[in-house]
Amino acid sequence: MQAASATVKRFGVLPRLFPGRRQFVATASQCEPTDPPQSPPPSARLSMKMSGWQLHNYGGIEELQLSDKLKLPQIRSSDECLVRVRATAVNPIDLAMLGGYGSTLLNQFRCQANDDIEFPLTLGREFCGELVQKGMGVRHEQLQLGTRVWGVVPIPNSNGAHAEYVVVPASCLAPAPKLLDDSEASSVLYAGLTAWSGMYITGGLGGPCGATTSAGGGANKRVLVLGGSGSVGSLAIQMLKSQGAQVLATCSENAVEMVRQLGADCVVDYTKPDAMEQLCTYAPYDIVLDCAGQGGQAAAESQYDFRQYITFSSPLLANIDKKGLCLGALQNVSDLVQTNVKTATQRGGVVKWGYFYPAAHGIEFLSGLVERGKLIPQIDSTFDFKDMPKAFERLKCGHMRGKIVVKLQSE
Repeated sequence: MQAASATVKRFGVLPRLFPGRRQFVATASQCEPTDPPQSPPPSARLSMKMSGWQLHNYGGIEELQLSDKLKLPQIRSSDECLVRVRATAVNPIDLAMLGGYGSTLLNQFRCQANDDIEFPLTLGREFCGELVQKGMGVRHEQLQLGTRVWGVVPIPNSNGAHAEYVVVPASCLAPAPKLLDDSEASSVLYAGLTAWSGMYITGGLGGPCGATTSAGGGANKRVLVLGGSGSVGSLAIQMLKSQGAQVLATCSENAVEMVRQLGADCVVDYTKPDAMEQLCTYAPYDIVLDCAGQGGQAAAESQYDFRQYITFSSPLLANIDKKGLCLGALQNVSDLVQTNVKTATQRGGVVKWGYFYPAAHGIEFLSGLVERGKLIPQIDSTFDFKDMPKAFERLKCGHMRGKIVVKLQSE
């Protein structure tokens, strides 16, 4: 699909934030003008309104509503930054949250004390844009006003990146790699950090340094990636190969060549039982990374042995949505214990749940790979901002070959 250019309005100066009058200092003999305050850069001239897509009820894609009268998000903490969004992406978590997924737990973080108002919500977990304001506590030399940045939005935030402006902590931002255009830069971090945290934090692939720094690791490890053609799987393969791991992957027949070009040592069509049996010859695997949504229950039913099975399709939020915080938490413990007892008996490994984690050193790790040409984002399709519902429809159809990008500004 072709992206149509989106027109973004020029904004006026905020008088409260950027006063234009001269200031005076009183002395015993006279009042002398001091130097006038420095004029803000054009990118920082803001109006109080913006355009964005919001939810006022959970449900289907028809619940998405576009408005050009949304209140501009405000910096409320000294470590926060305001970014004008140039491009964003639509992820499976956005589609799930559209239907209310995770609302029971996430609303505990979103809603203030004595305030149970959870709407309106703006979805969108990642973006590329321009830094236009920052809190007084943001001292990072690379985060100067006007810097082209890429970043992620923490899951509990009610104001996401499907809007012209977004506010996020400075730790969730970094200068966008010069090798990537806006669309490419907006499509890496959410899936990339999901894969990174699954392998290095949950899976301990690089040891303590891999989890707490941008060092990476995993040389000579053998990893099986289930769903190698999707957004998380395609980045996981490239990340693993950059660290010297042996990588095997599964995908559908029409994506085999694409996944092979990403660097996988062996690619198997999951729809062919005979081909899947080939995976047994490489077992046991240090990690099986489930990027295909099979879930932990499928671990014990696999034909191959492994030491760790890490899935990004855990029942944690779904159980809490269904049974509430207390009973849902007990159900999660029960599910994890039962799954591991069965898996340890039949396959000799453990099942773990992986999650997206917005770590600054994870962003640094991904930035380094891009700069060295070791990670190339895969774009499935691109949409104009006004066609956001069509982007959700494409996501709902499934079988993507990379990410779905939505552009707010032409490059």
